[in-house]
Amino acid sequence: MTMKKILIFTVCSLMIVSCGLYNKYERPDVNATGLIRDVQSDVDTLMTNSDENFGQLPWREVFTDPQLQQLIETALENNVDLLNAALNVQMMQDMLKVAKLAFLPGVTFAPSGTISRVQMDGATTSKTYQLPISASWNVDLFGNILSQKRSAQVKLLMMKDYQVAAQTGIICGVATLYYTLMMLDEQLAILNDMEGLVKETWEMMKLQMQLGRARSTSVQSAEASYYQIQAQTVDMKRQIREMENSLSLLLGEAGHRIDRGSFYNQHLPEEFSAGVGIQLLSNRADVHAAEMALAQCFYDVETARSRFYPSLTITGNATFTNNLGTIVNPGKWLLSAIGSLTQPIFQHGQIVAGLKVAKAQQEQAFNTWQNTILKAGNEVSNALLTYNSSQEKSLLDQKQVDLYNQNVEDTRKLYTSKGSSYLEVIQAQSSLLNARISKVSDDFAKMQAVVSLYQALGGGSK
Repeated sequence: MTMKKILIFTVCSLMIVSCGLYNKYERPDVNATGLIRDVQSDVDTLMTNSDENFGQLPWREVFTDPQLQQLIETALENNVDLLNAALNVQMMQDMLKVAKLAFLPGVTFAPSGTISRVQMDGATTSKTYQLPISASWNVDLFGNILSQKRSAQVKLLMMKDYQVAAQTGIICGVATLYYTLMMLDEQLAILNDMEGLVKETWEMMKLQMQLGRARSTSVQSAEASYYQIQAQTVDMKRQIREMENSLSLLLGEAGHRIDRGSFYNQHLPEEFSAGVGIQLLSNRADVHAAEMALAQCFYDVETARSRFYPSLTITGNATFTNNLGTIVNPGKWLLSAIGSLTQPIFQHGQIVAGLKVAKAQQEQAFNTWQNTILKAGNEVSNALLTYNSSQEKSLLDQKQVDLYNQNVEDTRKLYTSKGSSYLEVIQAQSSLLNARISKVSDDFAKMQAVVSLYQALGGGSK
């Protein structure tokens, strides 16, 4: 067999062996069944129409308050985290361009010239120059450059997912703080109402004591209750100011007062479709980012495998020079081309270790992806459960509020006719305050559950 045939046979064999290095990433099997628990059953999982996913709604259709929409738009323009996420995407786009240009040959131009003269009579000055242009091309026979380019492509997708996840977090974060402010406003209004009611009770007991129908202890207890309400009011105002500062920071602005609507004038969706497991794979940015991290590791393994195979480099040089061994000579071209094949034989175990590390990182990425999917399902389940339980509690709270309102009125009437003690009056007012505060808290929890569910389903990308 001639040397030419041996070379052709060797190259063909290497090409056949390396066919597996050009594989594209394919989604592996992952456990995505039964992700969302049914809120009414301890054993069943939620199965809904996957074509109607609450998380696919544009955020303006979910958060319809005009003032809230303005705040969200401001945050999307000014928030530092979102601006940095956009810069990360831009950097990865530049890195992808570099990975694509690796398929092209590198070209260099390095002109040089010399002037020389021997110090003797009759000597002449010798001038020589060289204008070399060289090109070097790494032929991607075994997929090394291709796998690196594909790795950069999926990393770009991963950065875009992080950008979407940051946007979703900002939208839902602004909504949460906005609703929290309105909840605190409502609770402050309740405290103001109760302050007036408790003061009336205090005045009533002072009058009863002047008439000899009550003791000083009843007046003292009523006065203490009045101061307690005032202390709660001061604390509530502090919380409101802190919440405004937190929201201002999310907007990328210095702390200031936040204009807002009324707590019970908000209109949020009340019927939801959570979708099934496969939608969480595509609609949630963090889940998709975790899969893109897995895809990147897949291509890193391909790159590590390609290092076992030889690299083929073709180098060409073209030099325009007058230095051809004569003192006086017109410019001439010197042309050359070199092809080199480098096969790694012993690299101190670095290539083998690199492949093992890449495979281990791929397994880690798969585990992270699987856990991210389970976490997404858990968040959806918790949000649905919170919404339903808060709705039930709100109805029960309203019944308590109605009863305690009547109880306060009845005990006040009985106290003036000596049918009840001052402790019963104060206890009834305290119970009414707690019931009204709990009602607002549970209504807020229901609103917060809507925001959490929207975020858990990957909303906010539109």
